[in-house]
Amino acid sequence: MESKICVDASLALKLVLPETDSDLAQAQWQTWTEAGIEIISPDLFVYEITSVLRNRVYRKEMTQSEADDALRILESLDISYHQPTRIRESGWELARHLNRPTAYDAFYLALAQEESSAFWTGDRRLYNAVKDQLKWVHVLGR
Repeated sequence: MESKICVDASLALKLVLPETDSDLAQAQWQTWTEAGIEIISPDLFVYEITSVLRNRVYRKEMTQSEADDALRILESLDISYHQPTRIRESGWELARHLNRPTAYDAFYLALAQEESSAFWTGDRRLYNAVKDQLKWVHVLGR
């Protein structure tokens, strides 16, 4: 088993929001923590989870109190934030090479690549778009 993995916001949000594969996210997270695996993410993670929760409140899909609780839980997760300068360039290059419409996901991929770690996502579209080129990318349920 890996000693370090990179996760994105889509996977972590499944820990606090009732979404498809939320049960798988809970089980996977528990497996990682029990195995002592270091979970890493770029600083972007914090901004993404905050933005998603804020949007859910704005669209009245959850209350402000529920979002506050979810944010507290996510902020308490044992995640090491890494932001090596090199991921700026490699994230840009990966987004171009993988023909992604935005670069957000590419920065997670760049960090995983930089740290020689597996990358885990809850985003099946991202997984399907990159799985043939990046064998170290995993999605919940596969």
